[in-house]
Amino acid sequence: MKITRVTVTPIAFRDPPLLNASGIHEPFALRSIIEIESDDGYIGLGESYGDAPALAIQQQLQDKLIGLDPFNLNQLRAIVQATVAANKPASIAGAELAPGSHASKAVSNAYSAFEVAFLDLQAHSLNVPLVDLLGGAIRDEIPFSAYLFFKYAQHIDSPYKPDSWGEALNEEQIVAQARRMIETYGFKSIKLKAGALDPEHEVACIKALKKAFPGYPLRIDPNANWSLETSIRMAELLGDDLQYYEDPTPGLEGMSELHKRTGLPLATNMVVTDFDEFRRSVALNSVQIVLADHHYWGGLRDTQALAKMCQTFGLGVSMHSNSHLGISLMAMAHVAASVPNLDYACDTHYPWQEPDEEVIKGGKLPIVDGCVKITRAPGLGLELDHDQLGKLHDQYLTCGIRQRDDVKQMQRYKPEWKTVKPRF
Repeated sequence: MKITRVTVTPIAFRDPPLLNASGIHEPFALRSIIEIESDDGYIGLGESYGDAPALAIQQQLQDKLIGLDPFNLNQLRAIVQATVAANKPASIAGAELAPGSHASKAVSNAYSAFEVAFLDLQAHSLNVPLVDLLGGAIRDEIPFSAYLFFKYAQHIDSPYKPDSWGEALNEEQIVAQARRMIETYGFKSIKLKAGALDPEHEVACIKALKKAFPGYPLRIDPNANWSLETSIRMAELLGDDLQYYEDPTPGLEGMSELHKRTGLPLATNMVVTDFDEFRRSVALNSVQIVLADHHYWGGLRDTQALAKMCQTFGLGVSMHSNSHLGISLMAMAHVAASVPNLDYACDTHYPWQEPDEEVIKGGKLPIVDGCVKITRAPGLGLELDHDQLGKLHDQYLTCGIRQRDDVKQMQRYKPEWKTVKPRF
């Protein structure tokens, strides 16, 4: 079996005005959709970053993969490494919030984008679900968490109508957002993206969530926008309210000191983003839970290796998310289904994406009782809707965004806004 076609299609889809440590989401999020076809007609799908540096590497790889055996993942990795070495990308703004956009992750990003598609194609050719290539499913329902954001009602000078979620800046509005998420999707745990407003206010919102949803595990994620002193002060206010404290303060050393001072379990997708950082974190006892992300950890099998290392060193495992569509969600679900030590519900932005902007046939994937279910359908169990793909590609061509810049977008609201890390 040989690869005869590789297609990388950049897309853009509407993204709400969600606040975070670097500013605010732009009106459109960028992704790439990857199709790989074999000489016997099987097709594999992938989804990855769509910002300009990542997209450029993906497009450079298209022709180089023609003729490759889709089972030869070692050769895929060698081709990716050589291509990145010859075209070294620069890091882009926002890399501190999105580790996958950092230049050091170029190889793992590109490899993962195509590895998922290769595995999907392999599984289709064998008529088995992708998870079977990862050792088989330990579970077929993958738990996810309600992912709350402080947000404005609409984008400034918005190119489209406001989203249905409305404003969420105070305790009552955040509780209402959580209630809608839970009633719609059945989530059993709650995460609040923080680092955007006054820390005491964000902690008060956690307290309001605890009161409104007693017994629900809670998490707060300031994206390293709190100093060590602020993080300790907020820990004292939070007490035992949290399931875990995610990336409150910058750096492995800062997180290590915070854990020493508070004893709270710390989670990260910011200070442990590759295997070298993992090694250093273990030595420092910086974090107790690693939030995996196959997009920048180097694919599904490297994510399994990460989970095994976490098991070896007694660390918890969950999954990080950024703005994505169904192919990424299902890839997350398949690898999560294969990981014995998935200790916590995973993150997903999926509820924030509009139902008319999915690229897979049948529309958005269901989340029921807080879970995504994998089936025995071959591969990822997904097919592309080419009409939808074309619509979102046209939106990419006209939206004017080529790489995410939450700082620049915030400056449209507050011209004096500057990057300060940590801000509080």
